[in-house]
Amino acid sequence: MNVYDQAHQLAQAIRESEEYKRYEKSKADMEANPQLNDAMKDFMKKQFEVQAQQMMGEEISEETVGQMQQLSAILMQDPTAAEYLQNQMRFSMMMSDVYKIVGEVADFGLDDMTGM
Repeated sequence: MNVYDQAHQLAQAIRESEEYKRYEKSKADMEANPQLNDAMKDFMKKQFEVQAQQMMGEEISEETVGQMQQLSAILMQDPTAAEYLQNQMRFSMMMSDVYKIVGEVADFGLDDMTGM
């Protein structure tokens, strides 16, 4: 069994999955509306910044949390945006599961090293 051939088969299976197809369609629908697409990009950029701050241990202000909730609520009122976010989440969950499965083989014994 050739690992590279299997990796290409996995990539093909992902492209053929319903999660991927729905995500790509909703992404295309989003991109067809430049104003909505720009608003979504702005929201996602801010969301990424907040997540990065959280990962660095910084406290997120209530004002920032409120702004993010408000932006999310506004976007979710648009059916195209809501569908895009839902499909993006489903695709991300599937990919996370795939990464976890593949990552199990690449442990490298790091758990054993934490006790040193």
